[in-house]
Amino acid sequence: MLREQTITRFEDQNDEPSLLEINYDQTFHNFKQGEVVKGHVLRVTENEVLVDIGYKSEGVIAIYEFKNGKALKPGDEVDVYIDEMEDEKGRCILSRRKAERSRGWDDVIAKYKEGDIVAARPVRKVKGGLMVDVEGVEAFLPASLAFIKGFGNLNALVEQAFDIKIIKINPERRNIIVSRKDVLEAEKQVSKDKILSELEVGTVRNGVVKNITDFGAFVNLGGIDGLLHITDMSWGRISHPSEIVKIGDKIDVKILHFDKATHKVSLGLKQLLSNPWDDVENRFPIGTRVQGRVVNIVPYGVFVEIDKGIEGLVHVSEISWSKRVTNPSEIFKPGEIADVMVLAVDKANQKISLGIRQTADNPWVGIEDRYSVGTRIKGTVWNLTDFGAFVQVESGIDGLIHISDMSWTKKVSHPKELLKKGQEIDAVVLSVDQIKRKLSLGLKQLEEDPWVKISERYPSGSVVEGVVSKSATFGVFVEVEKDIEGLLHISEMNQDQATTLETHFPAGKKLNVKILKVDSAAHKIALSIKGV
Repeated sequence: MLREQTITRFEDQNDEPSLLEINYDQTFHNFKQGEVVKGHVLRVTENEVLVDIGYKSEGVIAIYEFKNGKALKPGDEVDVYIDEMEDEKGRCILSRRKAERSRGWDDVIAKYKEGDIVAARPVRKVKGGLMVDVEGVEAFLPASLAFIKGFGNLNALVEQAFDIKIIKINPERRNIIVSRKDVLEAEKQVSKDKILSELEVGTVRNGVVKNITDFGAFVNLGGIDGLLHITDMSWGRISHPSEIVKIGDKIDVKILHFDKATHKVSLGLKQLLSNPWDDVENRFPIGTRVQGRVVNIVPYGVFVEIDKGIEGLVHVSEISWSKRVTNPSEIFKPGEIADVMVLAVDKANQKISLGIRQTADNPWVGIEDRYSVGTRIKGTVWNLTDFGAFVQVESGIDGLIHISDMSWTKKVSHPKELLKKGQEIDAVVLSVDQIKRKLSLGLKQLEEDPWVKISERYPSGSVVEGVVSKSATFGVFVEVEKDIEGLLHISEMNQDQATTLETHFPAGKKLNVKILKVDSAAHKIALSIKGV
């Protein structure tokens, strides 16, 4: 080494140290490992740079630590870091990179403090986050502080410049913890405050659809999200917001309401279009016949869309002139086309009453002329109920034969005892009501009322033979001729007979009875066995 050769020459000339040697020793400096000092380039080799730092031996730096080591010249001043005072070869090992980092650390510590916002660029991905460069000093960006929500894609941040916030500086360990999340949240808040200060009800803003739910879509207005409710998307009926918008769509929306305290913003899309109800009375006056699409079916009727955003209700009572509709879903299906007539318009409440039966001729008009009382008609039994039978006399016209009008003499418990579905029968018109759409028919009226002549055949006091048909708590019924019964009341028999009716008067027993009274109007005969 240069310094060792010089010292050797001095020692050869004189055993005693010379003044020059003493002065030379005084030029040595006290160094310690980890220091950053200035040095001068002595020479550059293929792999190393030799630097004089004023130490007893020359310092050695690997040439790759310099950005352009080959361009160095003897005498150039450089900052170096003492990495090792003396290796196994007696050399002082220096580092250019560590010197730059150490100087950078001191500069950064002097320039910035915790809480400051600085620019950074990722250097490499490490376990748990990224190492970022802050003016030559590496700082650690944890993955949890890299994004506003959750853990994003760290690879997407590599080689991207962005601002970070210094969270923690540890001088002893020489490390810095930074956060990108804090910067993003602060920027978001600033943007949100700016947007809120600019918002006005009624204004139109551009936004991007951020998320879609069953009840609406959230739209980002550039720093703040607003809710576009499903009811404010279209004047027409929609089943799901995805029918109108998709995530990522850029749309114009109208500000309907906003609350600065809660940062809640309500948006509207349909409000950008004219309200179809504004001139509904002119476009659909009462009596107008139109075609519409069935959009909803409920127990009480059918909703029909007659124009975009205009729906009307066809009540069950307005579906058919003759049929009593109890379940509209048995007749209609969503999406089918229906002919309807406008019956009423309520613009204020956005309601329209529609009718389907009004599009066809009313079969009940003139029915009193076609079916006057007493007319004998033909019809087909199409339904049986506990109280009677419905008979179709023509298309759209049904008449009812009440159970009380089925037989003069027989006590009918259910119409099926005499009639069955699909049976063609004759009947007599008993009454007609065009307004209430009611037609009453009679079956027994096809024959003469036998009770008219009963009183002639059974005068009071006469004795006839009959057959016990059934017993009751108050007496027994006795059939005096086919389907003609009289009542033998317990008051018209012996006391011992009255207490044990079923024993003394079993069904089918023949019995002589006396006619007490015949009530032809009420179809009743009073009987007695006293004195018989």
